[in-house]
Amino acid sequence: MKNFIQTLCICLLITGNVFGQQEKGIIGADNWLYNWTEFNPKSQNYGEPNQILAGNITEDTKLTKRNVYLLSGSVFITNNATLTIEPGTVIIGDYQSKASLTITKGAKIIADGIETDPIIFTSNRSVKRAGDWGGIIILGDAPTTKFGSGSVASYYPKLDATTYANSNYGGENLASNSGILRYVRIEYAGKRIKNAGYFNGLLLASVGNETVLENIMISHCAGNSFEILGGETYLHKAVSYKTNSNDFKFNFGAQCMLSNSLAIRSPYVSNSAGARCLMINSYDNKEEIDFSKKGTTVVAKNLTLITDSDDLTSAIEQGLVKEAVYVGHNASLEMNKSVISGFNPAVLFEDKIKVNQENLEKIKFTDMYFNNCNGNIFVENNMNNEDLENWYGNSAFFNVYSKGDNSETFIDLNNKRRPDYRLRINKIIASNEVDPAINRIDN
Repeated sequence: MKNFIQTLCICLLITGNVFGQQEKGIIGADNWLYNWTEFNPKSQNYGEPNQILAGNITEDTKLTKRNVYLLSGSVFITNNATLTIEPGTVIIGDYQSKASLTITKGAKIIADGIETDPIIFTSNRSVKRAGDWGGIIILGDAPTTKFGSGSVASYYPKLDATTYANSNYGGENLASNSGILRYVRIEYAGKRIKNAGYFNGLLLASVGNETVLENIMISHCAGNSFEILGGETYLHKAVSYKTNSNDFKFNFGAQCMLSNSLAIRSPYVSNSAGARCLMINSYDNKEEIDFSKKGTTVVAKNLTLITDSDDLTSAIEQGLVKEAVYVGHNASLEMNKSVISGFNPAVLFEDKIKVNQENLEKIKFTDMYFNNCNGNIFVENNMNNEDLENWYGNSAFFNVYSKGDNSETFIDLNNKRRPDYRLRINKIIASNEVDPAINRIDN
């Protein structure tokens, strides 16, 4: 009987550990990336456009699957109109005219695809590259920490009074509804703008919590894949694949819950300034911010953040890999049950953040899986992270550490048709103690 009880306890412990690890990173009984995502969009032929979208759309409009649409120039949905897009519809952004689609404050987009028939935004160039066209901008009337209204006017090459009026965002309605983006792919966006940087794949500015944002994939973007400015948003099953800039960027008091989402970085496509999976700031210039309002707050659960490299050590030595997560001053992050694999280091705090009780309670990491990172959690420009490692390495936080190759850690990364980035449970050997060999950044 004693042996039976001991055996039963061991089995329960093993089972508990397996289920505990299964909960980390992206989760699902099945591979939810299947059918609607595309990790090799250059191989796809979406057909030639037979309809043109241009100028201001001032009344309710529906795009249908039987047509292929060319998005030409700066297209605005205005006058509280709703743009409805059928599942399976293809919209092609024009390279020459720096095409972009903006849903202005009060207007809506209903892009509600289905798993087997996603809605696709892509490039019209024969040889497609990151930054071929602009991207999608959604402007709402939820709060922002900026004084007055925010504006995205700098994104438009030809600015006039009408354009300027259509570029404003911000208000007091947390529950505002800008529509639905579900089962949507956005490819090769992020056009460069003279003296203003890059478009993003999807920019959400003061978007409210009634807006549905699920199953969105942004691939090969020259700017940020997802940028969230202010507002209150819920992003679920979001995928960022090999973007040149940040995968998810938050600023100006954004209140966001990001769940069951994936970011795949390549060291060979990041811009010269470097880029992160999560870039969390509360401001650019302190003078433009109302600090009586709540700073940027991100709750991130079940994320998988990966650097895709055949030679990670060499990529780090060449300075091609940065931290996965950057947290700025006055911002809060609660990250739980997530995987960070192959970064330099895993997390970096802005040097303005003092390591004290107040700030450590604003930046939480629990049930994390840190794998194959060149250091774990540091303050910018400070090589001594002993205090941080002692805090986050406490067994009460259930964080674990490992040094496995990506191919051993995830189920099937190399399957071009159906990659599976869930954890490969039976190959994981993890510890809740920090290995000194990975507890530093090498110069």
